[in-house]
Amino acid sequence: MKGGETMRTRNLTLALLAVFAVIALAPVAHAFTAPAAGDFMYDVYDIFVNKIMLGAVGFTAGVASIVFAAIMLVKAQFMLALPAVIGGAVLLKADAIVTSLGAII
Repeated sequence: MKGGETMRTRNLTLALLAVFAVIALAPVAHAFTAPAAGDFMYDVYDIFVNKIMLGAVGFTAGVASIVFAAIMLVKAQFMLALPAVIGGAVLLKADAIVTSLGAII
């Protein structure tokens, strides 16, 4: 039983060290915000996020991904359907995800 107690103590110590590391790194948190017009790489952001992901291409890809997931669910291939549903939802809600990235990470 001594080996089990040693393992439990080691796991508890590692968990405590992880908590202390998170607390120590909290003041160094960063936030992502959408660039303003004229900022560095704004054109790339505008084309990729606003015109592709939030445009017709992103909507079509999101719907196609959801349809693919539905087909895979009917075939009972859950491991293919799960990433397709997640990817489709990310594409369909890309605007909400981009704005939520402004939260402190």
